[in-house]
Amino acid sequence: MPGSLEAPLALRYHGHQFRTYNPDLGDGRGFLFAQCRDARGRLMDLGTKGSGTTPWSRAGDGRLTLKGAVREILATEMLEALGVDTSRTLSVIETGEALQRGDEPSPTRSAVLVRLNHSHVRYGSFQRLAYLQDEAGMARLVGYACEHFLPAGAGRDAVAEGDNAAAAALLDHAVTGASRLAAQFMAAGFVHGVLNTDNINITGESFDYGPWRFAPAWIPDFTAAYFDHGGLYSFGRQPEALQWNAYQLAAALRLVAPLDSLKPALEAFEGRYQGALLTAILGRLGVAPRDPESDTALVRSIETALVDTRMSPDRFWFDWRCGVRRAPSPADSIYASDAFAAFTAAIAPYATAAPGHGYWSDPAPCTMLIDEVEALWAPIAEADDWAPLMAKIAAVRRLGEAMRE
Repeated sequence: MPGSLEAPLALRYHGHQFRTYNPDLGDGRGFLFAQCRDARGRLMDLGTKGSGTTPWSRAGDGRLTLKGAVREILATEMLEALGVDTSRTLSVIETGEALQRGDEPSPTRSAVLVRLNHSHVRYGSFQRLAYLQDEAGMARLVGYACEHFLPAGAGRDAVAEGDNAAAAALLDHAVTGASRLAAQFMAAGFVHGVLNTDNINITGESFDYGPWRFAPAWIPDFTAAYFDHGGLYSFGRQPEALQWNAYQLAAALRLVAPLDSLKPALEAFEGRYQGALLTAILGRLGVAPRDPESDTALVRSIETALVDTRMSPDRFWFDWRCGVRRAPSPADSIYASDAFAAFTAAIAPYATAAPGHGYWSDPAPCTMLIDEVEALWAPIAEADDWAPLMAKIAAVRRLGEAMRE
């Protein structure tokens, strides 16, 4: 492409993996090929996953399985539809290679995934420079991030004031993004699975999808990764995980800024998360905010009812869009139970006209549970039949249209 990088980049970084520091990390199977601007003037990275070995591949083959690519299509499409800040899957190219994997029937098919992010600069990029005590490199990276990822005026002003101000402004921006992402995950019922510091980028977008799941019920200890034995990244602990990661970013930024200048951003995480959670859940419900006290009471009543009944969150959001209960519903008996009494009282002032998009009159909500994902992969693996996958993508995008309406 005109203006592409002269050679693709594989980025080097460190990171905490399940809270154990690892200095031997980097892009092992992905490259950054080009950067461009989107319609809003924001920087966009055009990158790949599965495109071969890099200097940081270690013992890996640098490849991505076709099943892994299909799973990433489904994750990014569903998250985009639900309003979560996420990388976008641009294309998947099958390579024709046969791969050996321990977690898939092998040999298995290989692919390269092409994706768009606003940034591939990770918290671990800053951790590496702090580990190396590279003060000049840290100042350059902070300045770059402020220039490209903060609102234009704020970024320039922070850099002009010096390293302390730039680092504080960048951390403040990162805390806002991380707290918002945590809230969006909760409202979407999504479990990323591996929220290590090397998997969190400075723009607060979700990316690097591996063992993700959508929770079948509002179960705080529901995990996505079979190897997450302690539930560190379980559904209910994701806000804690992203806050902990922000603290590690702050620790790295202390190379160029004193702790006192960074503390205000860290102390703001909880309040910003709570505000973002109200926004995300009211948005998922399709109702307008009223006042903080009422909004908080409504959200708490939803969480309590969903935890107590363990009903499908997707069914709940579908049945109560715009605060108007659809009828009949398979969950009518649950809604009539004591578990939902506080919610039905709290939602009454929020109710508006019934939603107009045809999606809300469908017999059931569009979901993305693990059994569905496996069912979509089966015809591809067995008969190279992509029709069910394409039909699912169309259904997910229709959900997105209804949500945006």
